[in-house]
Amino acid sequence: MSPRHRLPAAAALLLAATASPVFAQAAPAAAPTAPAATPVGMVDDPCIAAPAVPASVIAYLRSTFGPIARRLAMPAADYAAFSAAQDAAKAGDWAQRCFYRADNERVATLPQAERRVVYMGDSITQLWGFADPDFFSAGRVNRGISGQTTAQMLVRFQADVVALHPAMVHIMAGTNDIAGNTGPVSMQDVQNNIVAMVTLARANGIKVVLASIPPAARFTWRPAIKPVAQIAAMNAWLKDYAHKAGAAWVDYFSLMATPDGAMRPDFTLDGVHPNAAGYAAIKALSASVTGARR
Repeated sequence: MSPRHRLPAAAALLLAATASPVFAQAAPAAAPTAPAATPVGMVDDPCIAAPAVPASVIAYLRSTFGPIARRLAMPAADYAAFSAAQDAAKAGDWAQRCFYRADNERVATLPQAERRVVYMGDSITQLWGFADPDFFSAGRVNRGISGQTTAQMLVRFQADVVALHPAMVHIMAGTNDIAGNTGPVSMQDVQNNIVAMVTLARANGIKVVLASIPPAARFTWRPAIKPVAQIAAMNAWLKDYAHKAGAAWVDYFSLMATPDGAMRPDFTLDGVHPNAAGYAAIKALSASVTGARR
């Protein structure tokens, strides 16, 4: 979630890529290099080339969702170099509009059936692509970015969702707003961002699925925040707003939560992000609501 957040045994997970063709040509353990020049002002191509994810980092991330006996050690040096390059790129692109730009061009050329549902979200959505790559090869497109708040998602919503002309968008967001990743924010501000994304989708004939914020009792990168009550309040609002707006509602929270509002230990990597079992638990519900192929 937070750009600086690290999991105890899986630090790279929260900054790494999805199982997307964006990273299909990752460099083999080579340190990412900065571009020769940074664009300034309004230019034809404002995107700094995305740093290549080292193959060692991709292999590590994929292994994290597999059997424990086959998990790889984190390649610390390769990851540190990639993380630094990614941080540098984000300094000039707050909403990370360039993160999926190249892949958006590719996806836009695919048959509509191959981009039927776009999943907009944060690292919980992004990591879903690693946990279950096949889920995103059946008419689903992953547009999650680690650490993002609803304000950042709203900025990139036109390019990463609307311009792809999907039949449906699945929005799962709010964890990082509660954590304050991009600064203090009111609940009304977060709700306004959700309403704006839904309004954009509906204006372009895109059906909307609103997902609950997954359970969490604490954020390891924001230990002072106690999120249970705010997650519950936001989920109550999301459910009500989905009904009023004519959007579908999908309740992952109830599938994954303990009675005290935490994520079930058998479903999570760190109390916030699902593990392979957690993603498996919500897969069927997601497929049934989006109506896409399983």
